Amino acid sequence: MAEIKRTATRDAYGKALVDLGAQEEKLIVLDADLAAATKTGMFKKAYPARFFDAGIAESNLMGVAAGLSTMGFTVFASSFAMFAAGRAFEQVRNSIGYPHLNVKIGATHAGISVGEDGASHQCCEDIALMRSIPGMTVVNPADFQEAYTAVFAAAKLEGPVYLRFGRLAIPRLFDGDYKIEIGKGVQLREGGDVTIAATGLMVEQALESAELLAAEGIRARVLNIHTIKPLDEEMLLKAAEETGAVVTAEEHSVLGGLGGAVAELLGGCRPVPVLRVGVEDVFGASGPAPEMLRIYGLDAAHIAAKAKQAIALK
Repeated sequence: MAEIKRTATRDAYGKALVDLGAQEEKLIVLDADLAAATKTGMFKKAYPARFFDAGIAESNLMGVAAGLSTMGFTVFASSFAMFAAGRAFEQVRNSIGYPHLNVKIGATHAGISVGEDGASHQCCEDIALMRSIPGMTVVNPADFQEAYTAVFAAAKLEGPVYLRFGRLAIPRLFDGDYKIEIGKGVQLREGGDVTIAATGLMVEQALESAELLAAEGIRARVLNIHTIKPLDEEMLLKAAEETGAVVTAEEHSVLGGLGGAVAELLGGCRPVPVLRVGVEDVFGASGPAPEMLRIYGLDAAHIAAKAKQAIALK
């Protein structure tokens, strides 16, 4: 059997910026002293005159990005998710979100899979923060190809976009012909017993959980929800109606992320059991990323168990 190719979505981000820079002369990339880690260093090497390092000053980074965008530039502002969404939240909200400026936030090292960096850098609250900002689009790609095309899609979209990337190398799920469509989810597997709506690196685990369930005669429908705001409401409502039970899976807190967004949608007009797989109301710990995912229940076995619980609640 051929070895599965694994690549981090942050690598796709760096490559996409370089390729996009060749097409868009008014593209500017900013970073906060983390260009090697966020992979924006690839853009710096290709287009040094259009790259600016703000230093360890993320709040100022967002203010500079806001100012440049008012001059007609498309700006990608990058840092770790903990700093881009956490430390600089006020500037993102007031300087970028409130005037609805054309700034794209490339946040890497999101979630608990940052691993050995520990709780201080494992941002599991960023989706909740960003989706609370009016007019902010929130995209969480599932693999390299989806992340790569998300950068191009975000650049075409007028207004602020939060792009969430990871450090951990994960399998490639989509081929080179696949292109993301912001706001439109992707059904990856048909099933009528339960819906598993996953985002980011949890899409792979959702597919594996469907295989586990199939061995028990349970047919799980798997949805890739790469855009958490705006949600693909039509797809989710249809899936809830046809399967009668939903499980969400995300590398994020169970509070305020994909699970919260789906529960809000279905609770208002299509009530069905909705169970959430994610980081419970706890901080992370330091350790190898795969071990962290297992310890915190972010794996196929845990999703499958939740799916059976959701079915029992119908």
